[in-house]
Amino acid sequence: MLLPSPVAPDAQAIVVRNNVTVHGLVGAPVIVFAHGFGCDQGMFRRMLPFFVDSYCVVLFDHVGSGGSSLASYDPVEYSSLDRYAADLAELVDVLELEDVTIVAHSVSAMMAIAAAARRPALFSRLVLLAPSPSYLDDPTTGYVGGLSKPDVADLLQSLDENHMAWSAAMAPVVMGNTAEPVYADELERSFCLVDPIVIRTFARVSFLSDVRGLLGSVSVPSLILQCSDDALAPPGVGEYLHERLSGSELVVLKATGHVPHVSAPEETSQAILRYLRAP
Repeated sequence: MLLPSPVAPDAQAIVVRNNVTVHGLVGAPVIVFAHGFGCDQGMFRRMLPFFVDSYCVVLFDHVGSGGSSLASYDPVEYSSLDRYAADLAELVDVLELEDVTIVAHSVSAMMAIAAAARRPALFSRLVLLAPSPSYLDDPTTGYVGGLSKPDVADLLQSLDENHMAWSAAMAPVVMGNTAEPVYADELERSFCLVDPIVIRTFARVSFLSDVRGLLGSVSVPSLILQCSDDALAPPGVGEYLHERLSGSELVVLKATGHVPHVSAPEETSQAILRYLRAP
C-alpha cells in the first residue's frame, strides 16, 4: 500500500470496505480503475505494467465484489446505481485523492458519469471503457442500446434460475474473443465467484440503469474507448456518448468484445496513455 501511514480511521474503513490497493509512484498523477459487473480489480492486472512506472494507480472492488467487505453489502441500498456512485465519490474524498483520472469499465462508466455530473470537481478526466449510458433499446427515442426489454428480462430470469449455467453461457458472449477461450474461462470463474444475491442485484443495476439524462451535465473531459465488435455496446452507443459528452474524444479499438483490458491490454493501455499524455 502507498497510502499515508498511519491511515485515518475513516480512510481505513474505506480501504477495508472496498479492498483498496495502491500501486506505482507516490506523488504521481492518480488513476483510479473501476471494474465492471461480475468482476473485480484483478481484471486490470494485465494493464498495471503500463502505468505503475509513471502513475499512482488505485484499485478497488465494488462492495459485494472481489475482496470487498461482504458484511457492508445491503441488497436494498446497492440496488441503486446512486449508491455505487456515492461510494466512488466517498473513496476519492476520504483517501484525499487529487487530480484524479478514472478508468471506468462498463457499468462503472455509468457510475463515473453519475458522480461527475453531481460533483464536477471530483475527477479531472474520465476514461470510459466499453461504456454505455443504457443497455436497453428505447423505441420512443430511437436509441439503440443493444438489448430489448425481453432480452434483459430473459437474461435476468436465467441468472435467477441458475447462476453457474448463466455464467458459462454469458462469459463467451461478453468476452467476445473466440480465438482465446482462456479469457472467457477467466470471466466465467469471476462471475461464479460473486455471491448469488450480489450478482443478481448487481445485474439489475447494470442492465436496467440509464444515465442518458445526465450526459449534458458532465463537464469533465472524457475519452470514450469502444470496442470494434461488442455484443453489449453496439457502435452507435459510442457515437451517442461522444455527441452528448462535452469535451469528449471517441476511439474505436481493434479489440473485440466487452472486456478489452483483459483481451487486449496493450492496445487499451496505449490508447489511454496517448490521451493522458496529449498536450
